[in-house]
Amino acid sequence: MILYEDAALVVLDKPAGLSSEEGVPAALRAHWKAPDAFVGVVHRLDTGVSGLMVYARTPAAAAALSRQVTQSQDAYAVQDGRAEGKAAAPQFVKQYRAIIAGAPDAQLPATGVLRDYLFKDSRKGRVFPVSRPRKGVREAVLEYRILATAGENSLAEITLHTGRTHQIRVQFASRRHPLYGDGKYGSRQKGSIALQSCGLRFVHPDTGKPMAFSLPLPAAAPWKEFLELGE
Repeated sequence: MILYEDAALVVLDKPAGLSSEEGVPAALRAHWKAPDAFVGVVHRLDTGVSGLMVYARTPAAAAALSRQVTQSQDAYAVQDGRAEGKAAAPQFVKQYRAIIAGAPDAQLPATGVLRDYLFKDSRKGRVFPVSRPRKGVREAVLEYRILATAGENSLAEITLHTGRTHQIRVQFASRRHPLYGDGKYGSRQKGSIALQSCGLRFVHPDTGKPMAFSLPLPAAAPWKEFLELGE
């Protein structure tokens, strides 16, 4: 699970089914045999989703990484035209891969940027796309590229510009391309949600060194079909 650790931070491959806010910190403290160890949560990943995450091991590192997250959100907002300012390169970059239903079409070309207004209904535990801004609605933006199509599914590579709840799942489902296994948002295919946090880049809070991590395609179904294609 742990890919890298030092005195300031730890980078790991979170398994699906483990909460990023409570489950992972508890597992790290148990691993370190240090029940009072500081574990700073600087970004989140849905419980049912696996992949790369970084956690801070000191309050100073947590503050520095959180500033990078904010800087990146601001940089993407300028890049997308959602805010004014000087364009800057995002410091904290999150990349994902997903298996989605269908092949590229008019609603979802092979590459592009998806922009939606999303409303989170906490009572129903769901997120809905809406037509215009209002109270409780936040804009969601991502860029994507469809790498391959095999049978009834396609493999997509995604870079998040915003970090909204269930964003990737809702934005693809609203275009009739739900993620494999995501029954909550319309998938008819049974299995775990085929979404993985596969790439993570940030600047080390102590050394200033650029850090980059990536994960290969999972070997299990439904990913293995694309692994056999050489993707």
